[in-house]
Amino acid sequence: MAGFTNYAFRQIVREYGGVGLHATEMVNARGFVWLDENEAEHPDRLWGVREEARPLAVQIWDNQPDVMAKVGKRLVDDYQVSVVDINFGCPVKQVTEKAHSGSYLLKHPKTMYEIISRLVEACAPTPVTAKIRLGCTRNNVNCDDVAKVVEEAGAAALTVHGRTAQDFFSGNADWDRIAEIKQHLRSIPLIGNGDLDSADKVVAAFENYGVDGVMIARASLGRPWLFAQAHAALRGEPIPAEPTLELQRQCMLRHYDMIVERFGEAKGTVLMRKFACCYAQGKFGARHFRTHVARVSSASEFYSVVEEYFPRDLDAIEAAAQ
Repeated sequence: MAGFTNYAFRQIVREYGGVGLHATEMVNARGFVWLDENEAEHPDRLWGVREEARPLAVQIWDNQPDVMAKVGKRLVDDYQVSVVDINFGCPVKQVTEKAHSGSYLLKHPKTMYEIISRLVEACAPTPVTAKIRLGCTRNNVNCDDVAKVVEEAGAAALTVHGRTAQDFFSGNADWDRIAEIKQHLRSIPLIGNGDLDSADKVVAAFENYGVDGVMIARASLGRPWLFAQAHAALRGEPIPAEPTLELQRQCMLRHYDMIVERFGEAKGTVLMRKFACCYAQGKFGARHFRTHVARVSSASEFYSVVEEYFPRDLDAIEAAAQ
């Protein structure tokens, strides 16, 4: 997830455990090549990739097979990544309409085939995977045909988000439609994605829809412990309870410290605003906290707002009032 699944977030998730394969933010292949050719620092989205634990996937996007192959090979040879994943699912206009990439390419299976096959050849023996949506629009759901193309091109696995690009993130993911894709694949794993915001839903995805794996994305942004809960549920073990609000606050502060260490206080504080809002989401007092944290620009302001406004346990508030 662009702007979110950076090294700091991945480290926080690792503290809780439960993830089988971590993935980076999606990287623009053409931008990577420009930075490389101009001897500039590689994208911030590759922050920490060389040093962190494996397995680790890097997701890349573009519409030029040669460029994608060049970047994929560099990721394998230089960064030694575990998986190179291709984004054919992003619905954002900057990627689709302006760059003719992401989910735009679902309308062009031949180009998808060229990109995948070139990457498979360039990255061997490192596996290349692909992520798609059901289609570009609800009137053009072509995921079955696209799935065949992905497998024929040599991809090692297919991830499907259960919405069309037209849907963005509205409505509900169509897991029945994801399940139907399985019959069109000969041997590669099918990974389902969409609306997995609880351990119970993860278990149900495996039991009811025949997928070989699941991908959790947005639901984890303010709940990095969700993976550990899902992992326990799949193993038939007791599901870890949600951390107390105080522990969640401490987690958010560790996250902030890593962001600031990388980007400096001024930029890091601004970047942390969105993460802080995620940690507060769905909690009593979240709106009030968001209003204040959205304006912080220094460490002192951030710590002050967290201390005063970050949601607190309702029982503790009631006890203090009595």
